[in-house]
Amino acid sequence: MPDPVVTRFAPSPTGHLHVGGARTALFCWALARRAENDGSGGRFVLRIEDTDQARSSDAASAGILEDLAWLGILWDDGPEFSTHQEGRASSPPGVIGGDSRGVGPYYQAQRLDLYNEHIAKLIEADAAYPAFESPDELEAKRKEAIDAKVGYRYDRSALDIPRDERMARLAKGDDHVVRLKMPDEPITVHDQVLGDVTVGPDEFDDFIIRKRDGFPTYHLAVVVDDALMGVTHVLRGQEHLINTPRHIALQRALGFDTPTYAHMPLIFNPDGSKMSKRDKDKAAKKACKDAGVDAPPVASVSGEAFKKWMKDKTRQLPSDQLRELAAAVGVTLPEIDVEDFRRAGYLPGALCNFLALLGWNPKQKTADGKDLETFDNAFLAEHFDLKGIGKGQAKFDRAKLLSFNSDAIGRLDDAEFARVWRDWAGAYDPELVSKLGDDKIALFAGAVKPRCKTLADGRGVVQFALVDDDGYEFDGKAVHKAMLKGDAKGLEMLQTFAGALDAIDPWDAPTIDAAVEAFASEHEVGMGKIAQPIRVAVTGAGVSPPLGVTLAVLGRESVQARIERCLAFAEQA
Repeated sequence: MPDPVVTRFAPSPTGHLHVGGARTALFCWALARRAENDGSGGRFVLRIEDTDQARSSDAASAGILEDLAWLGILWDDGPEFSTHQEGRASSPPGVIGGDSRGVGPYYQAQRLDLYNEHIAKLIEADAAYPAFESPDELEAKRKEAIDAKVGYRYDRSALDIPRDERMARLAKGDDHVVRLKMPDEPITVHDQVLGDVTVGPDEFDDFIIRKRDGFPTYHLAVVVDDALMGVTHVLRGQEHLINTPRHIALQRALGFDTPTYAHMPLIFNPDGSKMSKRDKDKAAKKACKDAGVDAPPVASVSGEAFKKWMKDKTRQLPSDQLRELAAAVGVTLPEIDVEDFRRAGYLPGALCNFLALLGWNPKQKTADGKDLETFDNAFLAEHFDLKGIGKGQAKFDRAKLLSFNSDAIGRLDDAEFARVWRDWAGAYDPELVSKLGDDKIALFAGAVKPRCKTLADGRGVVQFALVDDDGYEFDGKAVHKAMLKGDAKGLEMLQTFAGALDAIDPWDAPTIDAAVEAFASEHEVGMGKIAQPIRVAVTGAGVSPPLGVTLAVLGRESVQARIERCLAFAEQA
């Protein structure tokens, strides 16, 4: 039997999960599931790389777990997480993760003893060494290199100190970092996507593996963790390729096996720029400048913070503050993080389907000979392989994603759409839930679904039902066309129908529809002559969900009040 395939996704909890990270997690999950389906065994590990204590947060960790669960990217080993979150739709319900193999914990900040143990072995074997230069001394050397117009490389001056003295200072606790002694030979990365990539010894200096604060660097921690967790395949973005020779050098120094590497294409915006979390910040900053805003228009951002943010291109604001600023100046920020797409009303299946096609080709055709593009996570788990990953950059086509999402919504039956829409609103539009309630949401579902490309579009369809009876405006053109045009027959019909409202019993959609149809027949007019005036009267516009549903949701008293208000408006007009 071949060895089991073990993949891992190891995000840093410094913010929301970027869609690029979500794609990496999706591919790692799919490779493990493919191996499991083939009978050779596969496990997907989730590890939180939180050694950057200044930037890591528990809230970001929890958000990453939740986003992965929402996408259906469920891990075998890793932090335990309950998929039943209040107001959120995660599938399937239960607990994800755990440490059944005994290779945890899965937060790097809890693994310091393991890292220090391996660093001590490297120092003892003279494969690594403590370096005692101060930051000011190193900065002076960098400046000298810049002035001389040469690239800076650490000069190994720490090795001029006799070994016994270095070890004594280390034991005494003198301020230091630990550096790996890089081999004086080329290192070749055997990559499953890019082929062999060889880097010469002059490309790297002795890089730091433990910082002054006692925490390991990313390079040391990731190598130790991958080895101790049995990771066999590392899938990550091509921006990490520059790190891989360092990792191979560490693996060799520690006696670890080198896993199979596959570096995936980066994700770019349609204009050729790299898709980055900074895109939201840039959009908000530009909107504020274009609007001439010189003071924060929201209370959550202080004047001093706003001023610094506007002047400094590198300074960023938290996502919540960016959303508030964008709303205040009337601009929509681009979705970058998984949470952005959740908030915007995308379905997890549609997002996963789209992300899977960013750099991977299933190489299958549909019945009519077209390239297969629509599939679910189960298909991906059955067919994913490394050979399908391309070398070229992947373009994030938002119009295509929106089309995917619209189609995915259309494939839901009305009951499922009502559940998904209600779960989304519970998290991102609680007013909709409080104003309508579950029963009215279910009643509206069949009418709302065909008009939604995202779940957020549903609010626009039912907005008339979320406001008070005098809280909406009348479309003057719609009022004129439905009631006043020609002989004003529509206005007369509406006045007559208002007197018949009390006779409709029970007040439900089928009975209302039957009453309107009977009214039209009795007065010998087409349905449009009465239905359209009613629709305009109760919603303010010429388009709404089916009339019976619209009136049933509003309720008899509200319909009566709205018709009387419209009659007064039309008579005045």
